Amino acid sequence: MSEADYDQIVQLLCDRLADLSKASEASISPETNLITQLSIDSIKLLNLIMEIEDAFDISIPINALTDIQTVHELAELVHKIKSAS
Repeated sequence: MSEADYDQIVQLLCDRLADLSKASEASISPETNLITQLSIDSIKLLNLIMEIEDAFDISIPINALTDIQTVHELAELVHKIKSAS
């Protein structure tokens, strides 16, 4: 998987997180904390994960999300799973 794919994942996450959190997409970066800065709760996170799974045709284990705090960490997880499939 190339760097462009990682950038594509980050862009999709920023777009969807802007919709879910009502924050402007410009204010969301890879370093943005999902919980403290965007107020993403567990329901919103699960909705986001389902959209990501559909968009990239992958399955993300729920237990893999326990250590995810930032957009970058979520993008890295998606990138890793997509690369392995």
